[in-house]
Order: sequence, then C-alpha cells, then structure tokens
Amino acid sequence: MTKRKTLRLSQVGLRGVVGGGLTATHVLDFVSAFGTLIEPGRPVIIGRDPRASGRMLREGVLAGLLACGHSVLDLGVVPTPVIQHAIRRRDAAGGVSIGASHNAAEWNALKFFGPKGTYLSTAEAGELLDIYHLKKFAFVDWHGIGKLELVEHAVDRYLDDLAAVYDFDSLRRFRVVVDCCNGTSSVILRRMNERFGFEFILINESPEGVAFAHDPLITSRTIALQLAPLMKPLQADAGFLFDVDSDRVGIATELGEPLSEEIMLPLLTDYLLPRGPGKLVITNLSSTALVDELAARHGGKVIRVPVGRQATIDALSGYRHDQIALAGEGTGAVMMPQFEFVYDGIASMLAVLSMMHERNSSLSQILAGYPRYCILKAELPLTSARIPSLLMDLQKEYADGRATTLDGLRVDWPDRWFHVRVSQTEPIVRVICEQRGHPPFALFESLLEKVRSLP
Repeated sequence: MTKRKTLRLSQVGLRGVVGGGLTATHVLDFVSAFGTLIEPGRPVIIGRDPRASGRMLREGVLAGLLACGHSVLDLGVVPTPVIQHAIRRRDAAGGVSIGASHNAAEWNALKFFGPKGTYLSTAEAGELLDIYHLKKFAFVDWHGIGKLELVEHAVDRYLDDLAAVYDFDSLRRFRVVVDCCNGTSSVILRRMNERFGFEFILINESPEGVAFAHDPLITSRTIALQLAPLMKPLQADAGFLFDVDSDRVGIATELGEPLSEEIMLPLLTDYLLPRGPGKLVITNLSSTALVDELAARHGGKVIRVPVGRQATIDALSGYRHDQIALAGEGTGAVMMPQFEFVYDGIASMLAVLSMMHERNSSLSQILAGYPRYCILKAELPLTSARIPSLLMDLQKEYADGRATTLDGLRVDWPDRWFHVRVSQTEPIVRVICEQRGHPPFALFESLLEKVRSLP
C-alpha cells in the first residue's frame, strides 16, 4: 500500500496524513518550537480527539513540552473548545489540540493556542514557524524537565461555563438529534444528558479512531445523507451535525431540510446582534452575503478579512471586546464574545436552540423570514503559475463590480458576488459564487472554465 505523502504547515499549526506526511519528527520539532515560544513557568493544556494516531502524537507533544521545561495538564479525549476554556481557567501559557477536525481518519493535526485560549496571532504564528525552521529550541537540563498531570472533570468545568450563559431548564424541552460523527461531541452531549437531564438523541456516537461512519465534513450534502432523513421519523425539533473536533456544526430543520454550512453565521448574527452592545460581525471574504443583510437589519456592520483563522484573530485584536457581536466563517464555525471568541460548535448549537425558545418559533419559521441566497463552491487543482494574471484579467472583465484583492479576487454586485483564491494550505484554487434568489450557474461555470483553461 502506497503512503500518501501529505503535510501542510501553516500559521494555525501542522496537518497531514500520518506516516507518509506527518511524522513523529515533525511533531517533536513543531511542539519544541511552541515550547520555546511560550512563556516559561506556566503550565500548558493539551487534549486530543479519538483518532488512533492521536496516542502517538500525544507522546511527541508531551516530550517536546516537558523537554522545554513546561508542566503539562492533559485533559484526555476532549473537543478543542474544552482545551481553550481550560487555558483561561488554569492561567496556562497556552495549549495544544491534537486532532484533524473535518479531515478523514488517516489525517491528524496540531493546533496551537496562546494564553487567552485563542489561536496565535499572525505575528506569533510567524515566530513559531521561524523557530521551527531554525530548530533552535529552548531545551532544559534534566532537573528542569516539566511534570505531567492528568486532569479530570474538564468537561464538567466547560459545561459550567455553558450553563452560566444558557438557560438549560428552558432548552431541555427540545427534541434534538445529533450526529456526532464518532467524534468528541459525544463526550460533551452524553455528560449533558447525565448531568442536566437533556435527552439528546445521539447517532454515530461511539468515538472511533480508525473509521468514521462518514466523512466528517460539515456540508449540506453530508447533512442530507446522514441527518436530515431522521428528523420527521424521530419528530425532532432540530438536528445538528458536528465534525470530529466539535468546533464546526451544521443544521437540519424539523422538516428534514438540510441547510448549507453557511447558515450558522447568519443565524447567530440575527440572534446575537440585538442582544448585546457589539455591532460588528467579523468574517472572511468567502462567507455568504446573507450575513451582511441580517446584520444591517439590526444596525450592524460586517468586517471582511482574508480567509484563515489567523486573519480573524488579528481583526479581533483591532476592536474592543464590547464592539464585537460575533466572528466566524462559512464552515459552521462561529466565535462569540460570551466565550472569549472560541470556535465552539456546542455553544453555537445551544445559541440556536435559545433563539428558537425565545422567539417561540421553529427553525423553519425563523429561516422563512430570511431572503434566499444560493451559493456554489468548487475547488480545482492548482496546475498553473498564471493565477495572478488570471485574477487581473477577471478584475478587468468584471470592472462593473466592486473588487476586493485582500485574498485573491472578490467582486461584488448588489445581488451577487464571486471569490477566486488560491488555498493557503493546499495546491488548489477555490471558486465561490453566490446570488440572491436563484443560483448563479452561468457566472460559476464561466469562472471554472477560465481556471481550467490556464496553460
């Protein structure tokens, strides 16, 4: 069997197919660089998802951090949001999450967080990559090696944080089906059932390390195949699909309608903007324009940034905490100020249920009040070096629209837009088009053909 030699280094961390791409050496070096970067004298929080390779990666993470003199608090198999909450609660120097989120089981990844529990800024991530490439690590002598502590009850402390924000007594009335995709959401939701009397109906619940029940992608197609058909037979009020890491979530309505992964950000924009002082919504250039329309209803403003979580974190630092209503992306991942801007699918799910409760409306009734937007997405192999010239040609061809060149090229008209960009982490070109009303098939196909025809 041929090994897939896939490894991606980025400012978020490293990700790859374990064995052929991501190796123990990569893990040791990258974590040693992180241990060198962060402040000494304070613990580091780690946790992992259930992937089989996570055990191996955990040992490398421990070795690198302990060798740099950091004590480590290991939370075990938990979602990344639990790690991020624990970083702030334990006044840690940072944290490492071992898990590949929406990727298939052969993949794994390391994600790094600073002392506030958020992703590293662009400057911090750049410094981390510099240390990694230079391999100048701050290893300590034998008597300075850190200590390991296995931490219990991290899930309960996380649930305490959620219970302080949401009215669990009111939300228990909803009949909710959840596709856990054999990931970490089951750890949280089982405990919510036990401790708070919820009756979440969990499918694909058992954590798996080798074979997930289906690809852990948060898309309307996955929801349509796995979750939506169960809604009417189970008489559910709502359905939610999580990725393995629980930071992304998708939705099915009580009528069995699968929703686009893009809908979570607009839904929570509609819910959160009227409830708090913040009027800014931060998202990237590839996210739906529905968020702009719903933000405008509540006197809000959308700030568009390049694709990538670093760009969002950088943008957050430019505003006061009370100015921001929420931040997120069109993948089903949203951050809220109540939780110090952590991408958290569980918190997002509870926010949607709270919205349904407070408005005394079904999910389909809420969505019926929104205009229809149709978004088309594709990714094509990056086989040409002429993408920059293509983008300049497209900007000239579509000069009647408003062009944005922060990240590739986005062109906006009053009722539609497109975005063409090269991925930061994969050798692909992403093409996205959206239109209010009917799908923009002609524009979409024209853009795809232009990319395919590059010499």
